[in-house]
Amino acid sequence: MNLSRIRLELARTPDFPEGSSRHGYEFVAPLTSDSHIDPKTWKEVKDRCEVTRFWDGDEEQGMLRHVGKGWRFDYDVTENADDEPFFKLDRHALTPGAYVSITEHDGVQRAFKVVSVTPVPG
Repeated sequence: MNLSRIRLELARTPDFPEGSSRHGYEFVAPLTSDSHIDPKTWKEVKDRCEVTRFWDGDEEQGMLRHVGKGWRFDYDVTENADDEPFFKLDRHALTPGAYVSITEHDGVQRAFKVVSVTPVPG
């Protein structure tokens, strides 16, 4: 099983024309050999697939969830209002330099750049 720690940082936006390393996510996920999230392996290790959302000094802890074909970050399992879904993550390889889109708490979809993918020991 190959678990990886993936760091996403905010891509260019009108508020951050150069992007921002102070806004993003760091999460753990099982990746296939072609760097896609592996849904079969995720079922076996889902309690290890944690996410930290960092936003200008504030942090929020949650889990990576697989719903249907989609992926999302879930911060409170008792409700869905706080979930942050990815846009078609099943089609994207998580390699440094790639971009993914997430619809955040405020309902705005933002692009994030994959800045690192590192193996999780053990």
